[in-house]
Amino acid sequence: MNCGNLTTVLPGSPTTSAVMFSAGVLGNIVALVLLEIQRRKKSATLFQVLVTALVITDLLGTFSVSPLVITAYSQNRSLLGLSDTRAVCAHFGFSMTFFSLVTLALLLGMAVERWLAIGHPFLYDRRVSVRCGYVLLPVVYLLCALFCSAPLLDVGFGRYVQYCPGTWCFIDLSTDEPGHIAYKSVYASCLLAMIAFTVLCYASVSYHLLLMHRRSKANRSSFRRARGQRSLSITEEVEHLVLLGFMTIAFVICSLPLVIRVYMNSNDRAMDLKALLLLSMNPIIDPWVFIILSPPVPRLLWEMVCKVSRSQPTHEKVPNTHSQSDFWPSSPPIELQK
Repeated sequence: MNCGNLTTVLPGSPTTSAVMFSAGVLGNIVALVLLEIQRRKKSATLFQVLVTALVITDLLGTFSVSPLVITAYSQNRSLLGLSDTRAVCAHFGFSMTFFSLVTLALLLGMAVERWLAIGHPFLYDRRVSVRCGYVLLPVVYLLCALFCSAPLLDVGFGRYVQYCPGTWCFIDLSTDEPGHIAYKSVYASCLLAMIAFTVLCYASVSYHLLLMHRRSKANRSSFRRARGQRSLSITEEVEHLVLLGFMTIAFVICSLPLVIRVYMNSNDRAMDLKALLLLSMNPIIDPWVFIILSPPVPRLLWEMVCKVSRSQPTHEKVPNTHSQSDFWPSSPPIELQK
């Protein structure tokens, strides 16, 4: 069914949209609180700056589209019916396209940052700093905004259309016009290229961490922290890698079906809608992945367990048969000099 000119909403329930909106807002707010706790404990790193930008981006994306869906259901008017012009539909389509591109660009930036920090530490120490993140972020936002604004100019390069049940607008995925086909192909190609580079960086970081781990086991007694040089903890790097890996997996699962739909160029609106629903899930999944895998959470839980166990009175002295290094994280992780 084609809902491109529908002014009312097809029968449905806003419950799903309301739950998704609530979960997205709650997750992103909790993630921002955890990031603020990290920032107060120690100075922010470039990786933390990029993660914070990602969470804020997801929060803005949730506020940009979900309230419109709930409003459309409550008033029984489609996105086209909410205004005399196509402004609401254009805003919705722009937001979906823009925030999907920015999210993946930030994930790629996080992967490149880890690749440089682990694989090329001397270059990272000399050329990369937190300031790079503050310069990179406006550039990413600007480039994505310029690309996503093309359909708004009505120059034949991209077009935002309404999808069933009248609560979604996105790039026209079933068009036969050359300019619109070129636009959606560029969009899908950008997503696919960034996914590929992110996965490659992730694989490279995993490989270098494996080498670091092997060297640390072979030369455990020879590692020392040198003054003025950057020291890395294997534990912390693995935490960053796991977080980045799960966020990347979540985005691939949410975005790859849409990329496939673009390249198939078939006129199946139902499948297009399912791909869009998956894409809209990413801003909700990302913060919860961060909350679950964020280093402070498992560490705080472990510290609480240790405090409770230490606070219990003991009536006899039990000989200590374990070395301090057997209990993570009560002992500091192995630190590697770069």
